[in-house]
Amino acid sequence: MALWLSLPVIASVSLALTGALRRYALARSLMDIPNGRSSHSIPTPRAGGLAISFSFLMALPVFGFFGVLDWSFIFALLGAGAGVTLLGWLDDYSHVPVRWRLLGHFAGAAWALFWLNGLPVLNVFGSSFDLGWLGHVLAAIYLVWMLNLYNFMDGIDGIAGVEAVTVCLGACLLYWLSGFQSQIWVPAMLAMAVAGFLFWNLPPARIFMGDAGSGFLGIVFGVISIQAAWVSPQLLWAWLILLGVFIVDATFTLFRRLVRGDKVYEAHRSHAYQYAARRFHKHLPVTLAVGAINIVWLLPIALCVTSFGLDGALGLLIAYIPLLVLAVKFHAGEIEEKQAICS
Repeated sequence: MALWLSLPVIASVSLALTGALRRYALARSLMDIPNGRSSHSIPTPRAGGLAISFSFLMALPVFGFFGVLDWSFIFALLGAGAGVTLLGWLDDYSHVPVRWRLLGHFAGAAWALFWLNGLPVLNVFGSSFDLGWLGHVLAAIYLVWMLNLYNFMDGIDGIAGVEAVTVCLGACLLYWLSGFQSQIWVPAMLAMAVAGFLFWNLPPARIFMGDAGSGFLGIVFGVISIQAAWVSPQLLWAWLILLGVFIVDATFTLFRRLVRGDKVYEAHRSHAYQYAARRFHKHLPVTLAVGAINIVWLLPIALCVTSFGLDGALGLLIAYIPLLVLAVKFHAGEIEEKQAICS
């Protein structure tokens, strides 16, 4: 019971710390200045994601002390999460070259995979695959991509926070209904840490998450999903389904930009959610739509995978196909000027 009471404490710490970070940023003019690639028009404080990282990571050892979480899982989250947060904070306020960022990202991924013992056996369409060392390499690439795609998708008010809260609470429900109640704590803690920040970030945002927060959430989701795969192969598919909105939009956009020969590391406004925000002239409808898709569409499919025997890979295809249609409908990856002419 005492551990359940810690959840509102985590949310309160995140809430208070986000407010303190906002005051600090305003006092020192540490602002995100709008430019031609921004989806906002008013200078806004950033790096509020530090509050998410701090409130979540500081709670982990407490749960380890009470024997609720395995220490190898805690070390994976602590090392990768803290390292990515620090690197993101440095990039928020003093630009870090892409090559050094990627090196840091892969270092964080390697650290996490060391403590998780790499990638477990995968179950795909009823067949099991042990990829050995290749699986570890693919897992590292997966973690780095999750980190960066979450950064790419944090482009309008509230979207990254709403995604995190709905996905985490959905995962808690799946764990509970599928008999893995002991696994609920980490997503529940993360949901509370993000909820405290989200109070300040809902449209119109009073502070942004910044790379310190978005990168942290991306790699933490990746680490949690791989750890879940060690618990049950179907849980990995469930996490990938729950995160489908961000995965599909970011991956499809990246693919189209790669095919076109764009410099994919440069900032842009060609994600589907960014086009949608410009179409509706507001951030809130798009942010709420993401939450609704997670709850109404993706969560029931993930539940079918974890509790009703639906094959995970098949469930992923069912979940992603409509998301891919939406990405095409909202011009994900198209050149903005070309899309404007065609509209």
